Amino acid sequence: MELRQLQSLMAVVEYKSFSKAAEKLFISQPTISTHIRMLEEELNSRLIIRTTKSIEVTMHGRELYECAHQIFSLKDNLVQRWAEENKKIIRVGASTIPADYILPEVLPVFRKHEPDIKFYIHQNDSQNIISGLLNGNFSLGMVGMKQQEKMISFVPFYQDEMVMITPKKERFLNINKDSFSLKDIIFNEPIILREQGSGSKKSIETYFEKMNINEEDLQIIARLNDQESIKKLVASGLGISFISEKAVEDSAKEKLLVFKLPNYSTKRNLYFAYRKDYILQEHIVRFIKFVQDFYAIFRD
Repeated sequence: MELRQLQSLMAVVEYKSFSKAAEKLFISQPTISTHIRMLEEELNSRLIIRTTKSIEVTMHGRELYECAHQIFSLKDNLVQRWAEENKKIIRVGASTIPADYILPEVLPVFRKHEPDIKFYIHQNDSQNIISGLLNGNFSLGMVGMKQQEKMISFVPFYQDEMVMITPKKERFLNINKDSFSLKDIIFNEPIILREQGSGSKKSIETYFEKMNINEEDLQIIARLNDQESIKKLVASGLGISFISEKAVEDSAKEKLLVFKLPNYSTKRNLYFAYRKDYILQEHIVRFIKFVQDFYAIFRD
């Protein structure tokens, strides 16, 4: 099986035509046909059913197409990453808290020490960042949860905590922050939560389990993937929420009430994540060490 054969298969599937595939790849149509036939013979499976008017991709053909797409994606990412290594570029996939609150805090300071290092930053939830690392889309991840993923290393750099936020309304202002019943509040208030796949959502799910609280019994009115939007909706009086304490260190406290959650700890680590089979370049190692040292100040 050769890359050029897979490339021919991909073109036929995408353009639904042998002639168009040949035109796009700048090769002859008989060559395209030969590539497909060789794949079918090697795999002992029919991949493309060709008639005089159309083509049909078989189930095995579709499956091989998806595998080929991943192979070429990995190849392209590898070439790009190797090219970027010489330019000292760090491609970072960051979940919401690192992207919105950690990186804006550390990058200006880091850049004063390392002005020649450039960053390409992509924001998504933790689950998608980990998937991106596995697919070779990023050289480094910054995520809010640790998974049992044998191909990924997780290194902590910051300890965060989940808190409850409410609007500044009289019924919440009268709550004793040192002693209150969480269940009396959350079973009687509309709730805004993070989306599935985020580290924050995973942390609050674990807390609810410890408290014997079932999400199905709650009045969940919205799920969002943006902490800033959640804070604005809570401040407007739409409901209450549970978010990262890091997200309410700023001026949001002027419009919100913040409550430590009772009974069980909601502390969690934020992690650097990277592929175990990816040898970290020296400038990436320096960035990891800088961030760990930066937040060690606040842990002491």
